[in-house]
Amino acid sequence: MHRYFTDQRHEALRQRVRDFAEREVRPRIAEMEANRTVCHDLSRLIARQGWLGATVHRAYGGMGAGHVAKTLIIEELSRVSAAMGAMVQASQLGVAKIVHFGNEEQKKTWLPAIASGDCLPTIAVTEPQSGGHVLGMASTAVRDGDGYVLNGRKIYVGNSHVGDLHGVVVRTGEGSKGLSAFLVETGTPGFRVGSEQPTMGLHGFGFGELFFDDCRVPAANLLGSEGDGLSVAYSSSVLYGRPNLTAVSLGIHQAVLDETTRFCTERHRYGEPLADLATVKLKLGRIQSRLLLARLSAYHAVHLLDQGLPCDAELMNAKLVNVESALESARDAMDVHAACGLFTDRPVERFLRDAHHVFAPAGTSDIQLLRLGELALGQVKGEWSGRLAELVRREPAEWPEEAELPDGPAPLARLT
Repeated sequence: MHRYFTDQRHEALRQRVRDFAEREVRPRIAEMEANRTVCHDLSRLIARQGWLGATVHRAYGGMGAGHVAKTLIIEELSRVSAAMGAMVQASQLGVAKIVHFGNEEQKKTWLPAIASGDCLPTIAVTEPQSGGHVLGMASTAVRDGDGYVLNGRKIYVGNSHVGDLHGVVVRTGEGSKGLSAFLVETGTPGFRVGSEQPTMGLHGFGFGELFFDDCRVPAANLLGSEGDGLSVAYSSSVLYGRPNLTAVSLGIHQAVLDETTRFCTERHRYGEPLADLATVKLKLGRIQSRLLLARLSAYHAVHLLDQGLPCDAELMNAKLVNVESALESARDAMDVHAACGLFTDRPVERFLRDAHHVFAPAGTSDIQLLRLGELALGQVKGEWSGRLAELVRREPAEWPEEAELPDGPAPLARLT
């Protein structure tokens, strides 16, 4: 297995995202935590950096930089604010549906706007009564002349309150071939967004409800063909959702280590730094070890994705490993902080709250284990990474000028 998955261009991009996050995002965290509402202006500012177009082909105005680049963008934002990392990862899910199933006209219309930050896309699949059981959805679309009329309700839609273009999977027939996907613009008559609801974590990010009441969309807004809805949902979840959430977990995990080591160095007991206690060093060692393994699994999976190689199992495992290890390390960090971790003047309690939000989307840990078990038993029928390899493989040409190196040499990056 390769030890290195990033090159100088990746690390130059990482540094730019890190500098931006420290300069523009960190000063807003206290406000987001206090207000617990969607942060519209910061979401737009991040989108205008062009990072939503990391995997968008340069022919459509994107970076064409691939999934490793996307991962480090989300990781670095999440290291400062998991809410803003989640905003980017949810937008990327909206990118996936167009990249995978959009026709040429849809790509020319929407991908340049997404890449420039003028359009924030979403994907809406989950419903109140069916949850993760996609085939149990009840929302419908009925053909009516030159369009379709949508009715129903979607929940847990990432970027629900800042999104401009929603990829909505609804039922057009019976069974697994009876689902179809449509592009619905915010402002379309019959479409509305539900009220914001308070959440445990990810304050500043919105994942709410969308309602469709005789919402009419043109037939040209159909993604792919009728019956492609299940493929739109699954491919977006597997090839973008799992690695994106992996990256959010990885950023939280790094923040946990950074904050806990800082705390142990600054805080003294019996005249010595807390870090000198063997029991504390053991906990720090466990956090460090988990993080190294988590980062390795994360970047290995998206490296394979960039090469167009089959990697569904690696993507599942990366999500499983990163979510579980981030939660375990956040709990260890709370142990080290003890009572200090219960107060909001230190961010460790925020890390733990935010980490819980990454557990369920794109499949809980039990779902990942079930799928991996099916793989072990030879029960898997095809892989999305194989089917859509040409659409997810990184462009071989050089990155655009914005990815040039900073002054001075940059070493090949180690996964530390």
